[in-house]
Amino acid sequence: METLFEGRMGSWLRKGILAVVFLFALFLLVEAVGAYMGLRYIGAGVAATNTIAVSGHGEFLAVPDIATFTFSVVSDKSTVAAAQSDATAKANAVTAYLKGAGMDDKDIQTSDYSINPQYSYQNAVCPQIGTTDGTSYCPPSKQVLTGYEVRQTTTVKVRDTTKAGDLLAGVGSKGATELSGLSFTFDDPTGPQQQARDKAIADAKQKAQVLADQLGVSLVRIVSFNENSGGGVVSPMVYGVGAAMDSKAAAPTISAGQNKTTDDVTITYEIR
Repeated sequence: METLFEGRMGSWLRKGILAVVFLFALFLLVEAVGAYMGLRYIGAGVAATNTIAVSGHGEFLAVPDIATFTFSVVSDKSTVAAAQSDATAKANAVTAYLKGAGMDDKDIQTSDYSINPQYSYQNAVCPQIGTTDGTSYCPPSKQVLTGYEVRQTTTVKVRDTTKAGDLLAGVGSKGATELSGLSFTFDDPTGPQQQARDKAIADAKQKAQVLADQLGVSLVRIVSFNENSGGGVVSPMVYGVGAAMDSKAAAPTISAGQNKTTDDVTITYEIR
């Protein structure tokens, strides 16, 4: 046996054996460390059986930075072409006014355009002489085409809410025949929604801690989270009329007030 480790071949054999022993020892070390680190994950995939669920509600109040309203121009003419031409002239006049008041093109959007035939019903004259069986007879009324109605509706986004009242009066004086739905909202609702969510989560955490103290248990970890922000921004309609104001109408006083953004969450905790 000793002759195996003598000479140049013996030296290589000794080095090879030592390398194998070293690699085997290194493999065992890596396996041992991996097993030790894996101990922290034992049971991690096991569903928690002892839990409590709490709900939280959050509200955030802020002054809205956007006002929106819609206006319509309506034209009744005997032909489609005449009605379209008249409606276009009215809509262009209102749009020109809005642009002259500093509105951007991107904030003036046509939201509806319709052409509808208009009819009247004419009652036929009932004959004085009855039928052979002694009953009287009147022919049905007749539907007669009288013309066409063209209606174009435009949605306006006002970024300077202090101008909302003046713009409402202005579009009425420039040919708009209907105004509706002035409402206030946020150009970017992400910020207010996040504020409401933060409050809802803080509310749920506080309730969970109070409940845990009352039950004599400890909160271990969050096992589920659900959010319901369907309520969103509460923005009441503050102005709406069927017919537009005439050219002599004074601009209404418009108050933006505050919008309320709400958020509701449910957090489930594992307890012990």
